[in-house]
Amino acid sequence: MSQKPTVVLHGFTGSATAMAPLTSRLPDPVLALDLPGHGLGPVSDDPADYSMAAAVAGVVSVTDHLEQFALVGYSMGGRLALHMALAHPDRVVALALIGARAGIDDSAERAERIAADEALADRIESEGIEWFADHWADQPLFATQRTRLPADQQAELRAQRLACNPRGLAHSLRGMGAGAVDPIGCRLSELSMPCVVIAGSDDAKFAAIAHQMAAVMPRATVCSIPDAGHAAHLEAPDATAAAVIQCVSS
Repeated sequence: MSQKPTVVLHGFTGSATAMAPLTSRLPDPVLALDLPGHGLGPVSDDPADYSMAAAVAGVVSVTDHLEQFALVGYSMGGRLALHMALAHPDRVVALALIGARAGIDDSAERAERIAADEALADRIESEGIEWFADHWADQPLFATQRTRLPADQQAELRAQRLACNPRGLAHSLRGMGAGAVDPIGCRLSELSMPCVVIAGSDDAKFAAIAHQMAAVMPRATVCSIPDAGHAAHLEAPDATAAAVIQCVSS
């Protein structure tokens, strides 16, 4: 039987190109997509173009030529992968999630996150992409990258962020941020395809979330990537790719 295509979805501030450390290690055919507000795509000022529904519709449109495919999503791309799999379970034959969650269930926590993302979106627009690139790299979530990634790769990540359109990033935060998207944890039991929930061993928050999610998904396993933080596909690409391949080939 021929290998099903694998569709890869990046995280916030990323792009299809930014997922190369992972996609270059996956068997062909692989299709990495640019999400709304990211990459080389046009930037719209219509808020509806940055909703989760619009992002799912975009994946559907770009993959229209594929009958079925495995779906891989990192962080924000993982949220989108979950929504895509729930909306089109007949097309998604396997699911690999890296540093992802199904939304924020607690209403107070969710409201706090929406307010924080709105404030950050405003600052991105007012202070510009250079300020944001440095601010984002300094997040505690990415602390392990500062010690584990070589200087040239850190410089490349910064260059990728500097290439982002600040309006696109701001709109993406408002439309697809963790608080803005309706939580779907209560629907995870509907996902019957093979799934691997991947988290870096040093990303304690998302490691716990991975176990919570997998516990309610019928065919899910958890894969902890040693010596890696939130972006396990960057810090340990070989181990992360191996976990993805095992899932999408099952």
